Amino acid sequence: MTYIKKPRIDLPGRGRNEIGLTMRDYEGGLSTLCAGCGHDSITAAIVQAFFELSTPPESVIKLSGIGCSSKTPAYFVSGAHGFNSVHGRMPSVATGAMAANRDLVCIAVSGDGDSLSIGFGQFGHVVRRNLNMLYIIENNGVYGLTKGQFSASADPGSKAKKGEVNVMQSIDPVSTAIALGGSFVARGFSGDRAQLVPLIKAGIRHRGCAVLDVISPCVTFNDHEGSTKSYAYTRENYHPAVYTDFVPPAEQIEAEQKDGEATTVTMHDGSRIKLRKADNAYDPSDRSAVMHYLEDRRTKGEVVTGLLYIDEDLPEMHAIAQTEAEPLSGRAFSDLSPGAAALAKLQKGMR
Repeated sequence: MTYIKKPRIDLPGRGRNEIGLTMRDYEGGLSTLCAGCGHDSITAAIVQAFFELSTPPESVIKLSGIGCSSKTPAYFVSGAHGFNSVHGRMPSVATGAMAANRDLVCIAVSGDGDSLSIGFGQFGHVVRRNLNMLYIIENNGVYGLTKGQFSASADPGSKAKKGEVNVMQSIDPVSTAIALGGSFVARGFSGDRAQLVPLIKAGIRHRGCAVLDVISPCVTFNDHEGSTKSYAYTRENYHPAVYTDFVPPAEQIEAEQKDGEATTVTMHDGSRIKLRKADNAYDPSDRSAVMHYLEDRRTKGEVVTGLLYIDEDLPEMHAIAQTEAEPLSGRAFSDLSPGAAALAKLQKGMR
């Protein structure tokens, strides 16, 4: 992964968050992606989200696989822990990291190729296990590093830059995550930071696997007429199901709301997500109704965005596995490796 250090210039009067850091403290290296790439807009939203949450950089672990999207972690929170894994295998690395240190704030950035093709099996199991992480899929419908072939998320009928038409059915990461039993599923658009930042903040604070699919047009290979992942198509068919606001636990809610106008979801750390329905028939807590709604809108060619499904009552991985509260990374070596005699005793009990 190419990493170019960004020059540090501290301007007087720059705003600081609750722990005294500026927005620059959450940036990384200079991007080597194509100019205008939607992925860089997502990076800017991630930087803003971590800054506004006042997250200590050293408490963050950022992970990725292979692809244009998987270069993104190099461009935010340079003071975080990081790991760029094998193609499609990021979820297993994330599982190991969070199994050893459950106190980390885990954010993983993947792509439609990395997650929906070679890594499809691992994506499914990390959602099913409800690993405590924010899983961002930067979705452009093409394999950008290998010159623009259709990916598994390319819609039937979508045209490639060279003119060929995709005839295969697509894999929708949002519907898939909901069907797999996901506890937090959302979709955003790289061109709408006002919606994207609250979704990222809510996903970071969610206890469980928060899947955030972000339509992120590839300006080089998939931003032409006929592509269903282009800026023009997405903006024309953009359909927010709900408008999302994120409210930290320390912030007092003073706005008056009428019944039926908003739904407030209180998260485990006391923060809140306020959902204002754009469609009165939409209920983000009804799994089967959400699936029906998404399919109905898909047949109309609409790109549904917002926090689409949430269930704060589903247990996350450590609760399911009944692990100890103390992270393994903090345990003494003698506890983690009790010796050959203990291993022999364990093996004898299994015969």
